[in-house]
Amino acid sequence: MKAEITGNLRFSAKSREDFPAVGDWVALTIHDDDFSLIHKILPRSSIVSRQAVGQFGEIQIIATNIDYAFLVQAVDRDFNINRLERYLTICHASRVSPIIVLTKTDLISEQETAELIDGIKQRIENIPVIAISNETRAGYEELKKRIEKGKTYCMLGSSGVGKSTLLNNLSGRTVMRTDAISESTNKGRHVTSHRELIVLDNGGMLVDNPGMREVGIVDAAHGLETTFDKIFDLAQHCRFKDCTHTNEAGCSVLEAVKNGDLDESSYESYLKMEREKAHFESSVAERRKRDKCFGKMLKKYQKDMAPK
Repeated sequence: MKAEITGNLRFSAKSREDFPAVGDWVALTIHDDDFSLIHKILPRSSIVSRQAVGQFGEIQIIATNIDYAFLVQAVDRDFNINRLERYLTICHASRVSPIIVLTKTDLISEQETAELIDGIKQRIENIPVIAISNETRAGYEELKKRIEKGKTYCMLGSSGVGKSTLLNNLSGRTVMRTDAISESTNKGRHVTSHRELIVLDNGGMLVDNPGMREVGIVDAAHGLETTFDKIFDLAQHCRFKDCTHTNEAGCSVLEAVKNGDLDESSYESYLKMEREKAHFESSVAERRKRDKCFGKMLKKYQKDMAPK
């Protein structure tokens, strides 16, 4: 069924966040079998979002009312722990529980898979890691046990890691079209071009998202603090309260990196996302200042044009 928002809802929207997104519960009027009109978006329990591509200071909603997020990475060309930390930060900022899913395990040995999982757990603690193969269905039973009736799940990952195939296999039917990895670029093609919520046989609900090559961090203070809790714990012992953990004397974080007590790659990943967050916040402040100035100019114009 197709649906449109009312003119009033469109007019009152202040940003793209005020429009319906996949996962939203809405109040609507059904006019016939093929059309309905959305009057209101009901309160959201969670919002999974990222920085809008090419639009600093703007947020793009990935999905709403999500309980769990499958962070999907292939064990071959796609595997990157830094990217996993980005997805974790988005989940923690959204109060969504993450589950790491490694796909295409049929392409490597069991020992290599075990080493990858061990490497993840050494750097990312207390997050479930499930290794699966969409070809052999190995690991599917463990994954299915994680899907609860009445809970909503989304999948976050790059193109070509097997999200659509996973959704098709879990649903028992072809919901999303799939395609092979490009032989010339070794990258996935954007086959999934929309977001759709699918109700599975066990009553769980799963959202398939288009692949994301860019995962820009937005207002994620809580997300960063949770993902990089080791760094924030160490920061309590820095000599200066406003320590940036880059070149200050008496910095406990730098000392931990130097001593090997803190993973250097994780530290660099944290600094990069901290800079992105600061840039995003400054972009938001600049946009609000610009909108405020425009509002004052508009009021002055209306006042000057009013009949004397």
